[in-house]
Amino acid sequence: MMTPRRILVFQTAFLGDVILTLPMIQVLKRNFPEAEIDVVTTPVASTLLNNHPAITHVIQYDKRKTQRGLSGIVSLARKLRLLQYDVAIAPHRSFRTATVLALSGIPERIGFSNTSGKIFYNHIVEYVHSRHEIERNYALLIPLGIQVKQKEFPSLYPSLNDINTVNKFLFEREIVHQDRMIAIAPGSVWNTKRWLIERYAQLALLLAHDGHEILIIGGKEDAELGSAIVEATKHKQIHNATGRLTLLQSAELIGRCKVLVTNDSAPLHIGVAMRTPVVAIFGATVPEFGFGPYGANDVVVETKGLSCRPCAIHGGKKCPIGTFECMKKIEVETVYEKVKATLSKGK
Repeated sequence: MMTPRRILVFQTAFLGDVILTLPMIQVLKRNFPEAEIDVVTTPVASTLLNNHPAITHVIQYDKRKTQRGLSGIVSLARKLRLLQYDVAIAPHRSFRTATVLALSGIPERIGFSNTSGKIFYNHIVEYVHSRHEIERNYALLIPLGIQVKQKEFPSLYPSLNDINTVNKFLFEREIVHQDRMIAIAPGSVWNTKRWLIERYAQLALLLAHDGHEILIIGGKEDAELGSAIVEATKHKQIHNATGRLTLLQSAELIGRCKVLVTNDSAPLHIGVAMRTPVVAIFGATVPEFGFGPYGANDVVVETKGLSCRPCAIHGGKKCPIGTFECMKKIEVETVYEKVKATLSKGK
C-alpha cells in the first residue's frame, strides 16, 4: 500500500469509544506526519476532538437525527467521495459505516472481522475479544505496515477558553484547596451501569469530611443525579458541576483532580486521557470486554462470582433478574478505601 496522503477514521459510537480511538490516530499521525487525518464522528463527540494536533478535520455525522436513514448515508458518502481519501479506517463495526465507506469510493478500506458489513472492506483485521479496545484498534494499522509496541494513552486538548472557564467555575465556588479535589461521575446512559446514587452521596460525604473538595461531574442529563448528591449531603465542599461545563471543560476539571470515581462510562476514559487516576465501578459489564481503565494507578471495583454477570455488553435499563446484586454488593467503605489507596500513590 502506498504512503497515504489523506486518511479517514470513522467512529460514530459512544463518547468512550471515540476517546479509545485516539491512541490509534496519534500513532497514525506519528507514522505519517505529512498526511491529513480526518475523523467522522457524532456531533456530541466532535467537540471532544477540538484542538487535537493529530486530527486535521472533524466531520459530523448526525445519524440519529438530521442525517438519518438512506438519504443520510448517501449524502455523507457523496461528501467523502469529493474529499478523495486514500485510506479509510473503521473502528466502528456497523453495517451503516461499512455502507458509507463503500459508497464513498475510498480505494483502501480497513475494518474488523466481526463487522456486519465486512464484505465492503478490502482489508479485514481480526477483532481480538481478549484485548483492550485501545490495543484492538492498533490492529487496524497493520495493513499500513504499522506495528505498535508501546503503550499509548489517549490525549484531549482543552482550549485556553476552557481553562479560563474552569478557573472561573472554581473561583465562584470559593474552592481554595484545588490540590485536594476529587471528581465523582455518577451517571451513565445505562441504568445497570450506575452505582447507587445514595452510595455516591455517602462516599462524597466521607471524602469531604477528610478535607477534600468533591466535584460532581456530568452532562445535562446527569443534573438530577448531581443535585440529588448535593441535596443529600448539604456539605460546603461538595459541588455540583453537572450540566454546567462542556465536555472539554469537564475534561480540564477532571485533569486537575487527584482521583476520579466513575461508573463504566465516558468519564472513565476522559480521566485516562487527562492522566487522572481512576476508580472505576463496574456492575452489569466487566473490564474484560476491553473498556476498562488503562492507567497504571487505575483500579476497578466490581462484584465477582455472580452467574448473571455480565448481563449485556452495554448494560441495560434495569436488572434482567431484578436483584441488581452486581451494584448493591459494592459497599461505600470498599470504594472509599480504594480512593484513599489511590490518593496515597499520588498523581
